[in-house]
Amino acid sequence: MEVTPSEFQKTAEETLIQHQSIIDILSKGQEASARVNRAVTKAVTKCGCLEIHAVRPEIPEEASLSDLKQLLNRHLTGALCSGCREVIEKELGRQVFYLAALCNSLGLSFQDIMAREQDKLKTLTIFNLR
Repeated sequence: MEVTPSEFQKTAEETLIQHQSIIDILSKGQEASARVNRAVTKAVTKCGCLEIHAVRPEIPEEASLSDLKQLLNRHLTGALCSGCREVIEKELGRQVFYLAALCNSLGLSFQDIMAREQDKLKTLTIFNLR
């Protein structure tokens, strides 16, 4: 089932009861982000389905901006097992919920924000440098 950002934002508005204060939303959003980080960390350190191999990349002086896509990597090998995938998806869902709640509190449209960011990414392509 596909859900639009607007539909998700509306559902977040309807279901957010206990943490309606902007302070609660900000702190719960930060907590959700930390839980995502912890879940990914546990996939590496406890489960082992992922491995991190981080080294400083060697970037030739003559490398172009478009070469960076191939020269830089994720430092990640392996694939999420079903258990880790389930936990990370749950935590990411919670993070997105609090992002939608923050948009609601500030009177912003999650869908409009995503659309503007999408336009910027498509316009700047690799020159976005993220």
